[in-house]
Amino acid sequence: MALKLMLASALAIAARAVPYTVMPPRGKTFVAHSSDHLPMRSTPINPDWIVAGDPQARTAEHSRGHDDAALTAIWDCTAGEFRWYFGWDETVMILEGDVHITTEDGVERVLRTGDVAFFAGGTWASWRVDTYVRKVAFLRKPFPKPVAIAYRLRNMFRNTGTQQGIAA
Repeated sequence: MALKLMLASALAIAARAVPYTVMPPRGKTFVAHSSDHLPMRSTPINPDWIVAGDPQARTAEHSRGHDDAALTAIWDCTAGEFRWYFGWDETVMILEGDVHITTEDGVERVLRTGDVAFFAGGTWASWRVDTYVRKVAFLRKPFPKPVAIAYRLRNMFRNTGTQQGIAA
């Protein structure tokens, strides 16, 4: 553990010493679509995850970050109950309908139109859709643990004594 901390500290210091320059983006720098006009494609739920009913899911990719570590998509689903594994960190905003969520630790919540929720990557949740739900999903690949520690250390050293905004 101490060796990992020392390595992470060394990486954080090295990262701080390298001047930060913004690379010009490749490809599209602005993407805007009406969520109602994106082409939806069938994305079946893993049959082993389905608890009840015959939920039919569809997805439309809206945009993807240049580093492939972030993705925005529209997703919808018909009635049914299923477990869902979140491989990426995911923030959702319900656009239409509602869904009953039960997390691994037993927290139950109904998400309705306009509600926003966050699901950490590497976790499971149970979803019960009574009629239909449509959401926008903002996904981000979590950093591997050593990189995440180095990133946090870098931010800790960088932000010492300063008040930073949300985009810092």
